[in-house]
Amino acid sequence: MAEEPLPTPGQRVSGIPFPEAYALPGKPDEHAPATVQDTFRQTQFVLGKDLRLFADGMNLQLRILNDSSHSRYRTHAYAAVVGTWSRAYMALEDACLLVTRGSYGSVPNLVRSACELIAAEYQVKYGEMGEFIGWMLGHLKPDEEQKAFDVGLGHYFAGTTLAADDQLRAVYRSSSDLGRPNFGATLLEVGPESNNLRLAYAFADASFHVGWAEITLGWLLRLCERQLAVAVHMDDVLNIEPATHAAYGDYALRVGETLGAPARAYIEEVESDGFKRWLVHNFRRQPSGAPKRVLL
Repeated sequence: MAEEPLPTPGQRVSGIPFPEAYALPGKPDEHAPATVQDTFRQTQFVLGKDLRLFADGMNLQLRILNDSSHSRYRTHAYAAVVGTWSRAYMALEDACLLVTRGSYGSVPNLVRSACELIAAEYQVKYGEMGEFIGWMLGHLKPDEEQKAFDVGLGHYFAGTTLAADDQLRAVYRSSSDLGRPNFGATLLEVGPESNNLRLAYAFADASFHVGWAEITLGWLLRLCERQLAVAVHMDDVLNIEPATHAAYGDYALRVGETLGAPARAYIEEVESDGFKRWLVHNFRRQPSGAPKRVLL
């Protein structure tokens, strides 16, 4: 039996403005601490290729939005997708800024949020558009009792998609564990040189750490690729040209090659003594440092 079409809310979808282009974070202010200045310089030098690849992915997202800006694409499904996409884009943009400033410990929570938002785009579009339409029909009107405009929170969590997408799930789970106040995560973020003899914590340290830079930028590259994968397959909502499909395919290949470099720091889920744990590979402060493995 065919599903009944969803009711159409009364609100029209206005044009959604977007940036003309994405630019990587610029140099810190001259009054910024010396450690921040040094982290910016070293990130450009050591991970310039990663940063340029990230910028390519962010600009490809804007290209899709530009191609889809005509009024004929302004459906309620378009609004549902672009609304969460905008939040994911900003989370990635902000996280990249933090990486170049050495604020590695602040990145995981932005990454976790971006994972949830990207998953929501997909799940709402392909399985739960009725949730979005139902929220619109039940709210977006005056509330006489509270003398307020009723927006409604619209509780939503795309757990099914987070569980089904292997690559998105890996980033989501690792960033979630590292973003919480877990003891080992805190040690690795604020005292990465600690060992069995001493706790070498540093307060609000913004010093460059190539291991953390590679891990966090790796998350951002993967999420940029996942966001594009979601967008390019929504050709019934967005204007996806064949050239855009090809550009995404090339981008996904480049991300895979970059993240697969054998010397790169990364986090892998392993089983140890019957428990799921995280194994950090190639962890080191400087590129010339001896890589080590850390078990969380």
